[in-house]
Amino acid sequence: MLIDWIHFTPWTALAGGVLLGLASALFVLLNGRILGISGIVGGLLRLRRGDIGWRVVFVLGMLAAPWLYGLLAAPTQPRIDAGWGMVVLAGLLVGVGTSYGSGCTSGHGVCGLSRMSPRSLVATLAFMGAGFVTVFLIRHALA
Repeated sequence: MLIDWIHFTPWTALAGGVLLGLASALFVLLNGRILGISGIVGGLLRLRRGDIGWRVVFVLGMLAAPWLYGLLAAPTQPRIDAGWGMVVLAGLLVGVGTSYGSGCTSGHGVCGLSRMSPRSLVATLAFMGAGFVTVFLIRHALA
C-alpha cells in the first residue's frame, strides 16, 4: 500500500475528528440526544410538534458549513470517480442500510461506540467491513 503524501492531511483530519467528537459530546450533554444524522433528518419526515425547529437549524448548519469553509479557505475541487447514477444508487443503499441498522455511521460509529454500545459496535464492524469489501471488489476484483 502506498500513501499519497501530497494529499495526506493528518492535521485537518485530526481537527475534524476532534470537532466531531466535541459536537457529539455537547449535543448529548445539552440535548440528551444522540448526534446521528439519519435520525435527525429522518425526524423531519415524521413531524412532531416542538421537534422541528432544532432539526431544521441543524440541517441548515450542515448545508451552510461547506459554503462557509469555501469562503474562509482556498476552494477545493471535489473528485468523484463515479457517474450520477452510481452516486444516487450509493445514496439510496446508504439510506436502506441506515434504516436496517437503526442508525448511521455518525450515530453508531461516533456516538454509539463512545457510549460503549454493543449494538453500535456490531453495526460499525458491519458497515466498515462492507465498505472494505466493496472497495476491494471495485478496485481489484472488478477492475
